[in-house]
Amino acid sequence: MGHPVTTNPLIIMTINMTVVFFVLVALSGLIHLIHMVDPTKEPEVADGGSGDESAESAAIIAKLKENSAAPAEEVSQVEEGISPEVIAAISAAISAYGFSGQVKAVRIANRNSGWRRNALDNGIIQV
Repeated sequence: MGHPVTTNPLIIMTINMTVVFFVLVALSGLIHLIHMVDPTKEPEVADGGSGDESAESAAIIAKLKENSAAPAEEVSQVEEGISPEVIAAISAAISAYGFSGQVKAVRIANRNSGWRRNALDNGIIQV
């Protein structure tokens, strides 16, 4: 009883790979079972999403279009390259994550950030 049953490496490899394969299949089945009985999962909507999101996006676009002609401050933002559609897309993306507030300002990121200065100092990029 102290001797191994086999010393053939191909048989040992086949047994080990078979065991690993069955364990992976069992884990996959367990994961699918958990997904089926997950109580925290939101119910799926047949049309791919709730109608509230598209209505909310349309309301944001309409509000931005009516406000785009008002103050010069907002017009200058549009002239700098931030169109109302982009602002509406940003607002819709933020609301999709569950933020229920109102986007009051959108600005272009600082072009002279620490990352860019470091790249300029080290010769990685050139102006």
